[in-house]
Amino acid sequence: MTMNTALWILAGFLGSAFTIAGTMLLVLPKDRYRSLHHSQQWVDDFSTGQVKAIGALKLLGGLGLLLPAVGDVAPVLVPLAACGLALFMAGAGTTRLRRGELTSLVGDLVFLGTFAFLAWGRFGLEPFV
Repeated sequence: MTMNTALWILAGFLGSAFTIAGTMLLVLPKDRYRSLHHSQQWVDDFSTGQVKAIGALKLLGGLGLLLPAVGDVAPVLVPLAACGLALFMAGAGTTRLRRGELTSLVGDLVFLGTFAFLAWGRFGLEPFV
């Protein structure tokens, strides 16, 4: 498998996951989203409007990983979206650390590293031509 293929798979998986997660945050009421899993209790720290804004950022970031490359329109937006989502996950990690949710923090750090790798890969290793 080439690096280009690996980056496509990574972007496809992460883009789909964050698009779905962002849509769920936008569609579901805050209390319903909180009840999905114990790791979603972070929503208690934010207002309903803030949770919807977080959902919109996740949705746009996920779409930013997918649509520019698939549509071959401004594919440079893919690594920029990956950078934005890495910063987003740094904020999520900060929230987890503040709440003392260290187990969930590990997952956030994995996402952060994966987005950083995707950005590095698309900026330097295998940029879209």
